[in-house]
Order: sequence, then C-alpha cells, then structure tokens
Amino acid sequence: MPKIVFEKIIKADRKKVFEITSNYENFQQILPQFYPSVRPISIRGNTSVVEEHLRIAGRELVMMAKHVINEPILHEIFIIGGDSKGTHITYHYEHIPNGTKLTVEVDWKLKGAMRLNALFGKNEILNEYSKIIDKFALIAEN
Repeated sequence: MPKIVFEKIIKADRKKVFEITSNYENFQQILPQFYPSVRPISIRGNTSVVEEHLRIAGRELVMMAKHVINEPILHEIFIIGGDSKGTHITYHYEHIPNGTKLTVEVDWKLKGAMRLNALFGKNEILNEYSKIIDKFALIAEN
C-alpha cells in the first residue's frame, strides 16, 4: 500500500493536541471503537513498546508498536510485530496562529487477509484511519 499523508488543522493548542494523540495508554478509553486493547510492555524515557489491537476496515489488527516521542513536535510509531509489521506512522505537530497543524504520514505494510483487503479496499482503510484522526481532533477541540 502506498504511503499516505493526512493534514488536519485543529483549533487547539499544540501541547493539548500532542498530549491527546500521543498518549497511547488512553486510546482504549477515548477511542474504544478503534482500540479495543492497549497494553504497555516497556517504557524507557521517550520510547515505549506497546501491544495494541486496532480495528480498521472491518478487521482487527494485533500489533506490537514502538512509540518514540519528541514532545511536542513529533510522535513516531514503528510496528515491530504482528499483522502490520514494518508499518511506520509519523505525527508532526506544527504551531499555527489559530491552533495546530497536524500532519500524519502512514506507510502501511499489511500481511495476510489485511493485505488482500488493502488491495481491494484501500480507500476503506484510508477513510477509517482518517476517522481516527478526526476523532482525535474533536477531542482536542472540546
């Protein structure tokens, strides 16, 4: 699947947007429809390894994710195991006069049934991930 880029203007302070979108420990509580399970395995400084279940495009991905955080500018996610091993997601946070410009780059690497699903339902996966970003923005703006 090709690399995709989302840009979203969020009418909220960069620090608040960063806290909401990088606090993976709260994903299960704030977005249970997408994250039914999130379990931190290891936390050392600004790097964490987390077991995550992500529901997207009618499927549930089980992943081991490495989160690297450079507050409040950058949040990188490297999928190091599971159904989408090799996926790299980057969140860039830019302060703008009326809030925050969030740029999300996603380079999906899908395996098995999700790979076939991606071939036939690429737009569905993109739309679902875009909904996650929209939900984060809505939470930050309220």
